[in-house]
Amino acid sequence: MPHTITPITLPLPLHMGSVNCYLIQTAAGYFLIDTGGANARRALHRELVRAGCTPGSLKLILLTHGDFDHTGNVAYLRATFGAEVAMHRSDKDMAERGDMFANRKQPNILIRTLVPLFTGFGKSKRFTPDLFLEDGTDLSPYGLEATVLNLPGHSLGSLGILTAGGAFFCGDLLENTAGPQGDVPALGSIMDDPTAARASLARLAHLQTTQVQPVTVYPGHGAPFTAEALQHIHAAAGATPT
Repeated sequence: MPHTITPITLPLPLHMGSVNCYLIQTAAGYFLIDTGGANARRALHRELVRAGCTPGSLKLILLTHGDFDHTGNVAYLRATFGAEVAMHRSDKDMAERGDMFANRKQPNILIRTLVPLFTGFGKSKRFTPDLFLEDGTDLSPYGLEATVLNLPGHSLGSLGILTAGGAFFCGDLLENTAGPQGDVPALGSIMDDPTAARASLARLAHLQTTQVQPVTVYPGHGAPFTAEALQHIHAAAGATPT
């Protein structure tokens, strides 16, 4: 059966916008990309069940990075649904120690101020990943025809997931949030390492023709958009091809 993708949009604490999770259904079962913040746990559980994902049918939770608004329900879902958890090793201290600054270079003042407030509000539980993903990891042995891309910038361990059908889940590398002219796909507004982020963006804009090409981009914040926008985002960000 072809993949079925169900976007799940959850509120952030204190009316600070929203964050996306994506439920993918395959013949092997369900896969969840990111889990939102702990403040929206009931809503996430409800939406998973509504989509047909019940305890025992969730195969794997794939985390695009370690921030609290993407990992806040991991411990709960693993205990309730029985799923394994996978992320990049470079972000594991965010999960295991609850340290949102782990492996980050220069967390800005806004993040330094807001993160303790958010993590305290959400009461996210720490967890240890079951699996570590690397650049090029093939997810087909788990039942999902997709490849992992390491795309540092927002965090050192930020990942993208590119399915065989061209669905690209980019985490917080890219966003599609309101600008003066409405929602505008762009490089993420909060980057720990802007140089690395531009290099990651350049990589996306210049994927080798032997690889699957993205068709639709599913960001961590904002609505999905067509991959044609990648070239425009690349040009606007001044990214240098690698």
